[in-house]
Amino acid sequence: MTIREQLLHTINGKTKPIGSLGRLETVALKVGLIQQTASPVIAKPHIVVFAGDHGIARTGAVNPFPQEVTAQMVLNFLEGGAAINVFTRQHDIGLTVVDAGVNHGFVLDLYGPLFVNMKVAYGTKNYLETEAMTHDEAERAIERGRAVIAGLAADGCNTIGFGEMGIGNTASASLIMCAVTGLPLEQCVGRGTGANDEQLQRKLSTLKIVHEKHGLASLAEKPMELLCRIGGFEISMMMGAYLEAARRRMVIVVDGFIATAALLVSRQMDASVMESCVFAHRSGEAGHDAMLSFLGADVLLDLGLRLGEGTGSALAIPLIRSSVNFLNEMASFETANISRGTA
Repeated sequence: MTIREQLLHTINGKTKPIGSLGRLETVALKVGLIQQTASPVIAKPHIVVFAGDHGIARTGAVNPFPQEVTAQMVLNFLEGGAAINVFTRQHDIGLTVVDAGVNHGFVLDLYGPLFVNMKVAYGTKNYLETEAMTHDEAERAIERGRAVIAGLAADGCNTIGFGEMGIGNTASASLIMCAVTGLPLEQCVGRGTGANDEQLQRKLSTLKIVHEKHGLASLAEKPMELLCRIGGFEISMMMGAYLEAARRRMVIVVDGFIATAALLVSRQMDASVMESCVFAHRSGEAGHDAMLSFLGADVLLDLGLRLGEGTGSALAIPLIRSSVNFLNEMASFETANISRGTA
């Protein structure tokens, strides 16, 4: 009997009508297949928030908030005051904040193991003028993302979610989405951190210029080139984290719009990364639904979230735990001596 057959036999033999636990049954099967066992476990689940600044944010062309908010929010994470802090505390999920490329010098001694300095540079360059990063910078970001996951795995973590912080990063994610999916830019660009109608139109107009300048329509099959042209250090580092987590057969809990954009590029580098992914939620950010459709992904939650930070993943992890727990702990018809139906 294959692992899939064992899992289905176990799931269908529990004291319930077949299929009555809905998506939890699908998730239990998925986690078992990722871990290649009929008795999967969720061990030391963790959220990693990657933070980085984007050069274009200094122009204000794609963002209603100033670039300085990236560093201010990172400090908020480190002081325990953000939504991701609340949800990870509530659900006993580990949290790490990674400086991938914030335009700020943090005092490392103040925050202990919560904060990891992997800074590639003090923000990317303005992709309205030039490429966002060099090939060397992109490779370093990816390798550092891999290193973060290697460290967590060594500590026993087998379930991981990724969050991000970076003023202007919905613009970068929209450009990635447009390039990889081939959808019109209008379907990929949303309000991000809360752009009004005028700001949204300016963002779209600016990104059309960027799209043309860098020839993004030709880069769907060239993920490294795409990253260098318009990516962010936090997105690149998240890509490395996806690839390493998949290599280690960790359960990857995919968050919202930007995290899914990073997954899109990771998938272009290694399609097998999808085999390790459970999708946490459908974001309220314009474009995320189309991105999920492109990937053929089903989500656990649909709450209209569009905060980022890994908040959707933090809320989904308890449901994934529940799916594994029913698989391992719920009685079967045989062990409970309950008669099966004849339907």
